[in-house]
Amino acid sequence: MQTKLMTISRFIYEEQRKYPNATGEFSDLLEDIAIAAKVISHQVNKAGLLGILGIYGNHNVHGEVQQKLDVFAHHTFIKMLEHGGHLAVMASEESEEVIHLADDANLGNYVINFDPLDGSSNIDANVSVGTIFSIHRKRSKGSRGTIEDCLQAGKYQVASGYIIYGSSTMMVYTTGNGVHGFTLDPSVGEFLLSHPYIQIPKKGKYYSCNEAYYPYWDKSTQSFINYLKENDVTTNRPYSLRYIGSMVADIHRTLLYGGIFLYPADTLDPKKPDGKLRLLYEVSPISFLIQQAGGLAVDGKGNDPLEIVPTSLHQRTPIIAGSKEDVEVYLNFLRDAN
Repeated sequence: MQTKLMTISRFIYEEQRKYPNATGEFSDLLEDIAIAAKVISHQVNKAGLLGILGIYGNHNVHGEVQQKLDVFAHHTFIKMLEHGGHLAVMASEESEEVIHLADDANLGNYVINFDPLDGSSNIDANVSVGTIFSIHRKRSKGSRGTIEDCLQAGKYQVASGYIIYGSSTMMVYTTGNGVHGFTLDPSVGEFLLSHPYIQIPKKGKYYSCNEAYYPYWDKSTQSFINYLKENDVTTNRPYSLRYIGSMVADIHRTLLYGGIFLYPADTLDPKKPDGKLRLLYEVSPISFLIQQAGGLAVDGKGNDPLEIVPTSLHQRTPIIAGSKEDVEVYLNFLRDAN
């Protein structure tokens, strides 16, 4: 019996039919993101041959050395989305200010925040990297969006997701009705539904964090990590450490196999008192997606990251996310410490 093939375009528009008053603007925006993902995937897969591996020569707004693929992915996303007529304003992890659309661009009712190439420092080593995106409705008056449109709490997201560029390219996203994964078939150039209604296991056996920063973490996080490494067959411990150093790759594995991902605050490091990850471009979209898959995501104080109202475009916050039962154990350690 042959399995029915479902392209991402067909899936998007079948979902649209469930809403009789839908204009199609949101569906078209998701389609544009999928097309941008194909372009970036092509360049990532041929980066060495095309000469776009390595350092670009500049630093981004965070003081980090930009990779050539960072710059390419950043500009590709802007070019592919700017003239679609679906957006009012954009914000990128690679840009200090909001990105206003071209004067001749048609304007729409949505706002996108994106990390064009998460984990790009690993690209020369052929490690999986990815794009993360978050979509909100425009709230400000007037046709052009403002910074306030980008600075919305995660609970108001209408969609979030990521594209992972690895042994295969996958686009995983949610619109608040489950999480779905689509794998790019290079033979036909289409994203095909491969992982419908992804549900993260309630409990895993892996933990993912940069344990080199263990001395900088608070006592509750240290105690939790020690607990995961203890031998106890009744609770399926010890857990195995799995850390790639590309958030998209680590989250993708956690989503499919279960476990827990941690990037806590570095309490003793004055440069990263709130950790490394950005609320708008990483923490908020990933938290929404993890929760839609039946998992749990919290910040360093045990609060829901989707409730945080951003105060700046590049605000950082800790995140602990993954299987519900594993994150609940972490919360127990956090409560005991307080």
